[in-house]
Amino acid sequence: MATTREIVGPAVTELLPRPFDVRKIREDFPILKQKMHGKPLVYLDNAATSQKPQAVIDALVHYYTQYNANIHRGVYLLSERSTQAYEDARVKLQRFMNAAESREIVYVRGSTEGINLVAQTWGRQHIGAGDEILITAMEHHSNIVPWQMLCEEKGARLRVGPINDRGELIMDEFEKLINDRTRLVGLAHVSNALGTINPVKQIVKMAHAKNIPVIVDGAQATPHMKIDVQALDCDFYTISGHKLFGPTGIGALYGKAKLLESMPPYQGGGDMILSVTFEKTIYNHIPNKFEAGTPNIAGAIGWGAAIDYLTRIGMENISSYEHALLTYANEAIGQIPGVRLIGTAREKTGVLSFLLEGIHPHDVGTVLDQEGIAVRTGHHCAQPVMERFGVPATVRASLAFYNTKQEVNALAAGLEHVKAMFA
Repeated sequence: MATTREIVGPAVTELLPRPFDVRKIREDFPILKQKMHGKPLVYLDNAATSQKPQAVIDALVHYYTQYNANIHRGVYLLSERSTQAYEDARVKLQRFMNAAESREIVYVRGSTEGINLVAQTWGRQHIGAGDEILITAMEHHSNIVPWQMLCEEKGARLRVGPINDRGELIMDEFEKLINDRTRLVGLAHVSNALGTINPVKQIVKMAHAKNIPVIVDGAQATPHMKIDVQALDCDFYTISGHKLFGPTGIGALYGKAKLLESMPPYQGGGDMILSVTFEKTIYNHIPNKFEAGTPNIAGAIGWGAAIDYLTRIGMENISSYEHALLTYANEAIGQIPGVRLIGTAREKTGVLSFLLEGIHPHDVGTVLDQEGIAVRTGHHCAQPVMERFGVPATVRASLAFYNTKQEVNALAAGLEHVKAMFA
């Protein structure tokens, strides 16, 4: 069978850490070189999706031109190469998250599907009438709606831990909501609308003291910090490839092996079985049991290239750089007269969610677009967060490690331009 190096090709030179140089890093992202409306692109919508380095693009092209074939079932060399690259990417994810075994990594389409998988398998097994599921008031809709659907089906109740005016979880109140009826705790590691970093390890310890499992939505955390699921001791952790500088349509659910083994399949079909007769089906081992049908092979391989790229830079280097950039952005944007920052948690990642007095967020976003600046406007799939702060929507500028102080300055200048237009 071909080696990983032979399969993946020359997209990433040896995985050796290199000094953090944002100018050189930006050269790795071809999309950042273009102009929008005649202005240099300033991409500040990373919480929605991240841009892709050339290494990821090369890996996708290399797959489709050199060893495109279906996986696991073929005995010919092309299929073996495809299978190896697909499974190698799973091992890269295992190491990236520090899971104990690669079989604890289940490929899904993204964090949303990972949460739904847990809701429809573990949830249906263990949630009954009168039971409670505890989440927080800062959740993305993906970590609200699946639990609402399950509660409606089972006659259970969804409880919500409150947040304060800074956008931080009120831990005393949250702890009080954990009781003998609580069957599951679910929370975002990082809020997509506020940037708040939740104290996941503390919450897991709190829940485990009462034998309650915890699922963590890690979609917004993994691009910004080093993740160690064993240190967190969470039971499930979901991530999305497209937010982690990989392709769209690929994600992963981490689950402790013992839990995954106890759960029924999520979907039926090919590759999730060992044997099928009209009388009985014997299901495959984990993680294959949860991966019915032909998967997003190219997406997984491209994501593996993204993991290689991030490993080479170093997540600690990324976190350090982004922290300094966020501090700079908070000062630059926060001091603009008329700006109201929404979400000022003491522990947060690179999200600036704000309002510009007297101007609708959509108008702000439209004018900024004409300046080449891409931001997100709306409720960010977090309508309960907007309701908590009494606003219909915000402007959200979200940072990545390829953003610069010059781009923050461009955003500040753009906001001054917006103010002048609506004066």
